[in-house]
Order: sequence, then C-alpha cells, then structure tokens
Amino acid sequence: MARAQQHLHEFVRDLLTDAAETGEVRDDATADELSWYVLHAVTAAEGLDSPAAVHRLVAIILAGLRPQR
Repeated sequence: MARAQQHLHEFVRDLLTDAAETGEVRDDATADELSWYVLHAVTAAEGLDSPAAVHRLVAIILAGLRPQR
C-alpha cells in the first residue's frame, strides 16, 4: 500500500509541477506540498454522505489550487 501511495503522490506532484509551470495552479507552495495537501483532502471524501458533498469537496480543492492573482 505504501508503494502505491508513493506512486500516486509522485503522479499528482508531477501533474502539479507541469500545471504550475504553465500558470494553471498556484506556485507559492511547492508541487510536493500541494500534492500532499490534495491527497489528504481527498481522503476526507471517505466520510462524506452524498455525491453532492463530494462534488463540493472537489470544488474546494480545485479553488485552493488556483493561482493567486
């Protein structure tokens, strides 16, 4: 399980690195930090009781990734 978790972290980190380079996501935190934040936030979906709540969680995560203007 730990190996799969590490692969997922690296995959998300690499996506965020590319997105930060093109200005699609914030760059005031490292992609490594953002990856951990996102993955931990997504685990909160386990406790949610409706698809609507999961959609709100995803919207909040995406809003947090938007670049600061």
